[in-house]
Amino acid sequence: MTLLERPAVVAPVTRVVSPTVSVERPFEVALWVAEQAALLEPSDIHWVDGSTRERHELLQLLVANGTIEQLNPDLRPYSFLARSAESDVARLESRTFICTENESDAGPTNNWREPAAMRAELTEVFRGSMRGRTMYVVPFAMGPIGSPMARFGVQLTDSPYVVVSVGTMTRMGNPALEAIARGASWVPAVHSVGAPLAAGQADVAWPCNDTKYIVQFPESREIWSFGSAYGGNAILAKKAYALRIASVMARDEGWLAEHMLLVKVTPPSGKAYHFAAAFPSACGKTNMAMMTPSLPGWKVETIGDDIAWLWIGTDGRLRAINPEAGFFGVAPGTGMRTNPTAIDSLWGNTIFTNVARTDDGDVWWEGMTDEKPARLTDWRGEPWTPTSGRPAAHPNSRFTVSARQCPSIAEDWDDPEGVVIDAIIFGGRRASNVPLVVEARDWDHGVFMGATIASEQTAAAEGTIGELRRDPFAMLPFAGYNMADYFAHWLNFGRRLRRSARVPRVFQVNWFRKDADGSFLWPGFGENARVLEWMVGRLDGQLGAIDSPIGSLPNDGALNVDGLELDGAALTELFRVDPAAFAAEADDIETFFASFGDRLPPELSRQLALLRGRLAAS
Repeated sequence: MTLLERPAVVAPVTRVVSPTVSVERPFEVALWVAEQAALLEPSDIHWVDGSTRERHELLQLLVANGTIEQLNPDLRPYSFLARSAESDVARLESRTFICTENESDAGPTNNWREPAAMRAELTEVFRGSMRGRTMYVVPFAMGPIGSPMARFGVQLTDSPYVVVSVGTMTRMGNPALEAIARGASWVPAVHSVGAPLAAGQADVAWPCNDTKYIVQFPESREIWSFGSAYGGNAILAKKAYALRIASVMARDEGWLAEHMLLVKVTPPSGKAYHFAAAFPSACGKTNMAMMTPSLPGWKVETIGDDIAWLWIGTDGRLRAINPEAGFFGVAPGTGMRTNPTAIDSLWGNTIFTNVARTDDGDVWWEGMTDEKPARLTDWRGEPWTPTSGRPAAHPNSRFTVSARQCPSIAEDWDDPEGVVIDAIIFGGRRASNVPLVVEARDWDHGVFMGATIASEQTAAAEGTIGELRRDPFAMLPFAGYNMADYFAHWLNFGRRLRRSARVPRVFQVNWFRKDADGSFLWPGFGENARVLEWMVGRLDGQLGAIDSPIGSLPNDGALNVDGLELDGAALTELFRVDPAAFAAEADDIETFFASFGDRLPPELSRQLALLRGRLAAS
């Protein structure tokens, strides 16, 4: 289970640090650790046990190193602020590689490299990269341990910041290692900041390297990451494992690994429904996952805000778990008006990265409050005032916090058997063309919706902000194999669902449509519960819809807009389907589909032809 060539001799390390509580170290893991230590040459090896004491010691080490600073404990108990290097602030799609034996298996949406060539390149890049540093051995579980969907991994890293982040985002430590010792399969993941230290050399607060790699070998289930200490580049359990590697595992094993939030919605009737929703990063996922409904008597509870693993249960129903244990949320735009639940989750025990600091030792970011503080220290550590002419917090600044701190966390959020999914929602950020909500005709039409989602680029990844790009299923940066085959897997999964039980309904939403003056037509946030109300009504057969060329729209009076300052013209515009504009959209979809060549499932070409026919007849 090793990626790089095994060395002839295993090099010694200066010291091995044992965990607080001794557990059996699986031979396969111990051998792999020794092999990698010979290549990476760390000074020490620390087997992470996941204890509270260990976390405290790591946080104090990070404070001593200058990587983080503790915030005012009276205002934000046991919370910390990190400032990254300016070159290390977001996911790096341009440096993310999928290495498959055949280039066509990676597909046109991934950066492909030939595995043997990449292995040789990485061998030299990683050689000695941990000199002068401690190598942490981090066993972790994705999903509740004991769940049929739980999967395991071991990450090596020389960043204590990454260790504490993985500890928040996964079930990390001895219980995961014990499960591996009992025979659970595991994914090896190696991470280095790429900043070795010579004897006596002073360290920097945020060590990283201008050369960066985030490399997935999906066929052998391996991950290697170099040069970045930030987010999904370095917390390898997150996007690299839970999506890129897991999507291939899901294809091979017959389930789905998706970039989706999970919520439990309970109307006044008391009957609960579960929704899975796919939105690109920074397009309102966390806000929906933690929604405070504006409708009296309605309750929305959080199960997950970013990733969902879905499978067909023994009862034949579509079920899902949140494989993560925490939230790694975008801070800007999160405030008491937009997402009070998220704000309440951050009362303490939180690590903030690249936000601003107030003079009294708390945090602030754009959108947190309506009024800007008179004076701050910005995310670079420089003085800031409202006249500075630059954001105080980085647009992709983050908070990392345990899911258990969320006031809206559902009682069954970590049920090992998962929750039954009643409906799937796709969404993106579109200023025009796409209606507020539309229902798919059937599963295949829903897959077409997911495959053609487009969204305006945000600061969560590299690229031109505001530029429109196709982001199918919100998985463009995360599918670990050819996306045409991924579409086919979704279509085949639907056929299995049809044979076993009721197929969930599929919807598409767009909270971001604007009027001619550039103002948002829909109030969003807690008012989005009105759209969920219509969806529940559709599931129960209580609310009506009218047919349109692109799917079913709410009929007159079906969408509850009572009490909203929304005139008839705005409501009409929210649902207007312009045949000419959608014909142009169809042309763009055809161009996008053409990039997949003959691997594109014919069902999607058929759906595109049906769309054009309905537009022509409208």
